[in-house]
Amino acid sequence: LPQPARERMGISRSSFHKRRATGGKPKLYRKKRKFELGRQSANTKIGAKRLRTVRVRGGALKYRALRLEAGNFAWGSEGVTRKSRILDVVYN
Repeated sequence: LPQPARERMGISRSSFHKRRATGGKPKLYRKKRKFELGRQSANTKIGAKRLRTVRVRGGALKYRALRLEAGNFAWGSEGVTRKSRILDVVYN
């Protein structure tokens, strides 16, 4: 059986799925729109640099890092920013 339009899978940044302060569910008055879309997370791994381009709103390009071995990291308390190699991930 085909699913109703509002139950099809898709990543959205809209707040249609949230309940009101009173606990009620809001009525859906439209389908998902292009400007509300969300995308899969990059889940970047450690390894040789591998990027994917993503076309975003306005026709600009963003780059998803699928693998990286270095990055620009800031050490806030010391006021220092350096390009560093990534050796290990302690937590994410």
